[in-house]
Amino acid sequence: MSTRVVQPPSKAAALISARGLTKTYGRTEALRGASLDLHEGEILAVTGTSGSGKSTLLHCLAGIVRPDDGTVTYRGEQLGLLSEDRLSELRRDDFGVVFQFGQLIPELSALDNVALPLLLAGSRRKAAQERAGEWLERFGVRGQAAFRPGEMSGGQSQRVALARALVTQPRVVFADEPTGALDALAGEQVMTALVHIARESATAVLLITHDAQTAAYADREVLLHDGTVPAGSAGATGQEAVRHEN
Repeated sequence: MSTRVVQPPSKAAALISARGLTKTYGRTEALRGASLDLHEGEILAVTGTSGSGKSTLLHCLAGIVRPDDGTVTYRGEQLGLLSEDRLSELRRDDFGVVFQFGQLIPELSALDNVALPLLLAGSRRKAAQERAGEWLERFGVRGQAAFRPGEMSGGQSQRVALARALVTQPRVVFADEPTGALDALAGEQVMTALVHIARESATAVLLITHDAQTAAYADREVLLHDGTVPAGSAGATGQEAVRHEN
């Protein structure tokens, strides 16, 4: 077992900065003043037990859910002050989201699932499908291009979901338990592909996981506990983050 030392993110302005986020569903406090920084090109794992607020945090950072209080700033824009049209534009062009079960459209082939974000952005069908095919190739599932989600394995479906999230070449990928429904081998394949592509394109990745092996792929790990992030771990700490690898 060797040790790889990963330098923490620089003190340059964060790509996404969240401060004092609170979110309540009924009587349940999902977030209680959570703060977090994500830097360009960084892979950040947010870990915690079930019910700690991880998915809610991701949804707030991606502009899917508006927090009750606190701010989320992306490249100088406060998401809470943006119109729904502008938020939709960010989610279409700048953000890519991968959910635990992929959430592919069951009636569409793998190729059409990946091409869909491009079509929504105004690309012509032929160009969108050509680009989608290239991304399926990069994730090793070009052979499943004509398959529908029900005809693929869990690992194949999740790699298609990753291709769909990255086909627009977003600045940020939000991955919510991307290996949670996969066996160990499929999970390793998915994470290896995600990290490789993210490094290659300098894409920032916010990785939500409860699994230590999945978190080990990240540059930095933050523990979310009862809707809060421990002081000193939200952004760059000035200390080295340590990961172990074979």
